[in-house]
Amino acid sequence: MRAVMAIAEKEFKDGLRNRWMIAITLIFSVMASGLSWFGSASVGSIGFSSIANTIISLSSLNVFLLPLIALLLSYQAIVGEDEDGTLLLLLTYPLTKAELLLGKLLGQTSTLAIATIVGFGSASLSIILFADNVNVGELLNAFGLFILSAILLGMVFICLSYVISSWVSEKSKAAGLALVIWFFFVLIYDMGLLGLLVATEGQVQADIFPYLLLLNPTDIFRLINLVTFETNGTGLLSIAAEQSFSISGLFMSMLLWILLPFWLAYFRLLKRPI
Repeated sequence: MRAVMAIAEKEFKDGLRNRWMIAITLIFSVMASGLSWFGSASVGSIGFSSIANTIISLSSLNVFLLPLIALLLSYQAIVGEDEDGTLLLLLTYPLTKAELLLGKLLGQTSTLAIATIVGFGSASLSIILFADNVNVGELLNAFGLFILSAILLGMVFICLSYVISSWVSEKSKAAGLALVIWFFFVLIYDMGLLGLLVATEGQVQADIFPYLLLLNPTDIFRLINLVTFETNGTGLLSIAAEQSFSISGLFMSMLLWILLPFWLAYFRLLKRPI
């Protein structure tokens, strides 16, 4: 465990040194504050509207931004160490490949988690201080669940980037595949499901279709925050909302999305020539 924590500390310090945490925190803070106070500007209203509208708006925007940040933070975790010649050096220490990968996951997740907590936490604090008639307990619960689900979503894409990084031999290839992963899960997958609905004229079996959303971690993230407020959402999520998804079941699905890519990355790392 000491080796894991040493790697995690190194990755966390690298995140600080590269100003990753500062940049991510500022992005999240500006995004959350902007949506909290100006999210209703399109209908002629400025100011905090409601907790549900704020969280759902943040969820919709976060599925575009957070996965990209997580991939950029971690796509060179293995291949970068290999190209720099430090991977072989690290493995000469009493350190297993599993400990190396777990340490990197903990360190980079810590960077993302602190940025997420501070960034979105600052928005919730501003709402508590300056908005009228706010239920503080409900607000903190909603933002707490949102932040937790956001951290787990970030972990999913960090683990997916480890699969890429342990597979390829060049950082440029890893960067390109990371963008492909982002496009697929954030844009292409849901467009494909919409295309399936159109092509079959909505005749897809109703009991199966909502579960297809569980094959996309960004949809699970949005469902977690929709189920919290018992709203139907729009588009594909409105179909899934008719299915009685539980918060615990959705979180278990998210955890599976973390564990499976992590183990795949580990087995690829075992076979990687060094």
